[in-house]
Amino acid sequence: MRIDAPVNATLDNIKDTAVRLERLGYDGLRLAETNHDPFLPLTVAAEHTQTLELVTSVAVAFARNPMSMAVLAHDLNAFSAGRLVLGLGSQVKPHIERRFSMPWHKAAAQMREFIEAMNAIFDCWYDGKRLEYQGEYYRHDLMPATFTPDNRDAPRPRIVLSATGPLMTKVAARVADGMIMHPFSSEKYMREVTLPAIEEGLADRGRGLEDFSLDYAPMIAAADTDEAMDKAVATLRGRIAFYGCTVAYKPVLDIHGWGDLQDELIALNRAHRPDDMAALITDEMVETIGIVGSPESVVEQMKSRFGGVIRRTSFAGIDLDDDRLRALLESLRLDG
Repeated sequence: MRIDAPVNATLDNIKDTAVRLERLGYDGLRLAETNHDPFLPLTVAAEHTQTLELVTSVAVAFARNPMSMAVLAHDLNAFSAGRLVLGLGSQVKPHIERRFSMPWHKAAAQMREFIEAMNAIFDCWYDGKRLEYQGEYYRHDLMPATFTPDNRDAPRPRIVLSATGPLMTKVAARVADGMIMHPFSSEKYMREVTLPAIEEGLADRGRGLEDFSLDYAPMIAAADTDEAMDKAVATLRGRIAFYGCTVAYKPVLDIHGWGDLQDELIALNRAHRPDDMAALITDEMVETIGIVGSPESVVEQMKSRFGGVIRRTSFAGIDLDDDRLRALLESLRLDG
């Protein structure tokens, strides 16, 4: 299992952050595309590290087109000697249309074409195939030699897709190298919904789970003292309540018999009552959707719940001394 550290680093502090994470023994660092572009800081991180993998978790696909994303991915991957893991996500319709002023179609079908087009571009660049991609939403059939990258010593970039529902999960299995699961999930949902959808998609390609990287970073509440644990659980309870009022995540509640809770959460969210939302999240929900305990217990629970299934995760946000953190990372990694 590979272990990442999610960071909110910027161009000003990414160098020191990346160097420290590599020294601590992390396999990668994750940057999301929120209020900063993730590719620029990851480029600085690549310059100052040797082994740390560079994960966009996630970059907004529909804010770009397949060619512009392919150029970005290729350049960073080549510069880092193959260390990029390109995590893509769709975002939601209002952001794509109103924040990025880009077209939104049928999300799963559009994403499938987006990644298919990127793969066709990489086939052209890395394998010398003629670029001839024609889809409903994207067309790429012009690639003069002048515009073909010449620094192709590294392997082609790996593409992983952030997905929650069965449709997008099948897209990931059919066209990507792996999938990033949303943290609002559970072992039951993973085994009864996510894995069957992945296996169905992989079967279309003649592949199995061993050929696919499943990335899941569960929500955790880890602490050594009662006071710190109370704060961590309260934060986790609030996160579960926040995600629980999102319609797309209702199937996670449904599978545990908690689906009716969403209507209450939505009403409270509209009334701007986050404390009342959190109060609806029971201890059972916290311990089912999240993982609670001492740092050592959290690691053991992650291994027992998800060992042998997920290939990548994250473990961060806990105030530990360096030696203890290194030991926990090694324990989690050796689960395999």
